Amino acid sequence: MAPAKGSIPTPLAIMDGECALCTVGARLIARFDRTGDIKICPVKSPLGREILTEHGLDPEDADTWLYLDNGRAYTSLDAVIAIGRRVGGPGWLLQVFRPLPQGAKNWLYRRIARNRYALFGRTDMCAVPDPALRERLIDTH
Repeated sequence: MAPAKGSIPTPLAIMDGECALCTVGARLIARFDRTGDIKICPVKSPLGREILTEHGLDPEDADTWLYLDNGRAYTSLDAVIAIGRRVGGPGWLLQVFRPLPQGAKNWLYRRIARNRYALFGRTDMCAVPDPALRERLIDTH
């Protein structure tokens, strides 16, 4: 179910709904975000595509991660780091990547993103989500 235009919930993580690594990330968000605030939207959903386009990102590029929080938009590894900081717990481990130069972060993210299916496989995060993840998923059609 898509929220009404202008009522996009934030914080919002937009990620590949078919990547096993992204699915693990979504499940970790559901487990460690104790506030329950972070919503998750697949890249290929109508809402995901719309928001990516609004932020100048290619909705056909499933390598994209976008995280919206407090009026800011984070992409790629910066999105992952920001989510880690927000959820805390083991998410804080991602802070080790913060001091890297932007070029190095982009390179690392692209290497993992472009090889994620070969390295981690495919799965459908929306197929049979656990109740905690199901509550966070929006616009999964």
